[in-house]
Amino acid sequence: MEVAADNYYYPIIYSALSTGLRQAELFGLRWRDIDLDMLSTSISQVLYKRRGICQYKEPKTSHSRRRVAMTPKLALYLREYKTEREWLNRQLGKPFTLDDLVFTGIEGKPIDPGVLSHSFGRLAVQAGLENVRFHDLRHTFASLMLLRGAKPKIISEALDHSSVAFTMDVYSHIIDGIQSDAMALLDELLPAGVSQKINANLRIIGDKRQHFSFKCQRSSGVEQRFRKPPVVGSNPTAGSVIPATTPYTSI
Repeated sequence: MEVAADNYYYPIIYSALSTGLRQAELFGLRWRDIDLDMLSTSISQVLYKRRGICQYKEPKTSHSRRRVAMTPKLALYLREYKTEREWLNRQLGKPFTLDDLVFTGIEGKPIDPGVLSHSFGRLAVQAGLENVRFHDLRHTFASLMLLRGAKPKIISEALDHSSVAFTMDVYSHIIDGIQSDAMALLDELLPAGVSQKINANLRIIGDKRQHFSFKCQRSSGVEQRFRKPPVVGSNPTAGSVIPATTPYTSI
């Protein structure tokens, strides 16, 4: 941003980075759409320029007609910028109204998208950011919001995405990095695991198993000593009935 500080298009560049609005949404902003006291911007129209002809249109969907919050720093900057524009209009003998566009070209007409793109491209090269487009400011806004912990739903609404899932898919690489950072923070909070000396525990478990086996063997021997004897001449496996008068015997 320091490279662009003295550029004529700095106001729209700073606003794009601070709001994540589309280029056409920024072009269509009027002063009546901005509430500097409530820190909000209403998107009610967009401005396209095709073959030198400006076309004002409704936002592409009803969902696109929305209210977007702004930072206190942006509100303070736009308040100063508005004062400068009012002074400039007085110098030119032109009235200043709330229906005036917030961002205009040097002659006061709507900004030419091609001129803005070319000017921003030169600034990006000076800053060592080749191949960075004006539209990429929108991605930078979303990335910074995610890195600062903003909820994906809030970012999705600000960007006018069709769904939160779409936002998370587009910026999945940022979210993955945030998860890694979150795990690092959790690692700092939690204590280290305590070693339980597994070998010693296994010996104890083994001793318990041997003791249990010995008890089972003793229990089995007792059962064998008090079995009912089979009837003489019968098959001991055939389940012969023993008379009630037959006493238990020890083998």
